[in-house]
Formats: sequence, structure tokens, C-alpha cells
Amino acid sequence: DFSVVTNDGKELDAKLIGTDPRTDLAVLKVDGGGNKFTYVDFADDSKVRIGDWVVAVGNPFGLGGTVTAGIVSARGRDIGAGPYDDFIQIDASVNRGNSGGPTFNLNGQVIGINTAIFSPSGGSVGIAFDIPASTAKQVVQDLMKSGSVQRGWLGVEIQPVTKDIAESLGLKSDKGALVSSAQDGGPGKKAGIVAGDVITQVDGKDVASPKELARMIGAFAPGKSVDVTVWRNGKDETVKVDLGTLPASDKQASNDDSNKQSAPAAKPDKLADLGLTVTKSDNGKGLVVTDVDPDSEAADRGIQPGDVITSINSNEVNTTDDVSKAMTDAAKAGRKAVLMQITRDDSNRFVALPVGKG
Repeated sequence: DFSVVTNDGKELDAKLIGTDPRTDLAVLKVDGGGNKFTYVDFADDSKVRIGDWVVAVGNPFGLGGTVTAGIVSARGRDIGAGPYDDFIQIDASVNRGNSGGPTFNLNGQVIGINTAIFSPSGGSVGIAFDIPASTAKQVVQDLMKSGSVQRGWLGVEIQPVTKDIAESLGLKSDKGALVSSAQDGGPGKKAGIVAGDVITQVDGKDVASPKELARMIGAFAPGKSVDVTVWRNGKDETVKVDLGTLPASDKQASNDDSNKQSAPAAKPDKLADLGLTVTKSDNGKGLVVTDVDPDSEAADRGIQPGDVITSINSNEVNTTDDVSKAMTDAAKAGRKAVLMQITRDDSNRFVALPVGKG
């Protein structure tokens, strides 16, 4: 059971309409007995500027109706709360109990909803985070309509595009999201997206990072058809994807057990230029790393013994000759780095290593 207390102290019964765990938002329907309530409007948070004055309202430490003032400190903050992080940072005094309270602009419009604070001491230090009004408005509309939020799903695992990775792929900038794997049967794989693709645009809008891609895809309704532009083999390609429904689990894709490797028995070979010692895998697919030079670029980029190198620059590698050829081809093409596809514990990722450096 829920109840709502108005500003004049009246307690009213309320019914839960729906919740959205990913944004920690909920909608309650209040039984007002025929009374009409004054409501607030959501602002267009795209017009919010750093330095704008704001007012936060909440219930810190049980002190209901507390109002504090401050300014917008930053926008687009990622605090590691989830794939949809896009918070507005404010410096108004926000404490425990403020969560769920509105932050207003000076026109009385809601620019965001208080959701988190950064506080080594547990109290306000002038760093608070708001869910943007545009996000809250869409979530509220969905909850009022159906009691839940259905987000679009691409069905791929993605990682950032570093400068080294961009160089190895011939990209002009380190923007976009690198596909580390595409889930079998998922919308992306059905449309032709494969591991090693870099997603650079969705419906003509640039993708700056994996986080931005997650937000863009999540903003679409399941079943929506979108154009996804990928960088593949040195050129742009566009595929049309019919988005699925984001599963309850946050894991976007998974590999099956076919990539598991037992301990290799073959004699290891050194790849001195890469600082790696490798041997053939027992199933003949890929090369198993048996040792990593601690002073090498490979070690700096997190390659470990037991990792399986499955491809370099989208070409399968099953022997050391395959590696040598891939390195030579990259050097001839003027590339300063090569892109290695690495499998570890049933997960897939890409690592860029400089050409000709140990």
C-alpha cells in the first residue's frame, strides 16, 4: 500500500502503476476524491546550460519540503550506475532523502529528478546528479501507458574505440562502439552485424561511445527498424536492423561453450615483435597465449596467458605464419597497429597492438 501526503498535511491513498528499475523511477496514481491537483511541467533539458541556476526540492533526513539552490555544474555525467548514464550534475545541497525530488529551473519547470550524490562523508559536498527531464518524461509516459518500460535491443556486446584501435582499423577518430560479439539469434546478427564492426551511426546520428549507443538504442521501441552504419574492412556499410526487446538481464550477448580451450599440448612459439608466446589450440582454431613479456605492449593492454587469439584485422589466425602475414599486410597498408580478437572465459574483446613493437 502507498500513501501520498500533500503540502497541507492531507494523506491520500495511492496505487502503484509501474516501475522502471533501470532508472529507479516509479509512477503512483493518487486517489484524490475528485479533487484536482496542481502539476509541474518538464523542461526541455537540451536547453539547460552549465551555470544555470536551479532549485532542488526534497525530503533530506525526513525534513519534508526542503528547498536548496545551486547551479548546473555539468551535463552528460557517467557515474557508473548503468548503461544509460546521462546525468545532470548540480551543486545544490542534496542529501539522503532527496532522491526522487525534482530540480527546477527558474521558470518553475522540472529539469531533472534527484537520484544520486557523491559524498565521501555521507552528507552533501556539492556534487549531486539528476536524471534529465527528457529521460524521466519518456519513462513516466511509458509507465502510465503500460506499467513498464520496453527498450529497444540490438543484441551485441560493445567496447570503446581507443586511439590504437582506431588506427588499426583505419578510422579517422576514436568515436563509435566496437562490436566485440553479436548474440546468436539477436537483431544485430540477423541484420549482418559481426564482431569487429564499429558502429558509427544510428539513423544518421553519430555514435560517440558505447554508452551513447546504448542510450540511443534504448530510446527506440522494440520492433522499430533503424539504419545502423558500421565501419567494416575500411569503409562504411549500412544495415537495417529490426530491434528486439531488451531482456531483463543487462548482459547484451554471450558466447557458447565452443570457444572453451583445454590446456594446449603443442610446442609454444615466440612472437617476439608482440611480446607473446603462443601455441596452437587443441581444436585448431586460434592461438593460445602461454606467456606474455611483462615489459611488452601486450602486457600493458591486458593480454594474459590462457587468452586465445582468434583473428587479426578480421582475418582468422590458426598458426604463427597467419600472424606474420597479418603483421606484414598491416605494415604494407601503412597501419601503425593491428587489431587482435581475443577470447577469454567465453567472452570476446579486441585489443590493438603496435606493429613491430614488443
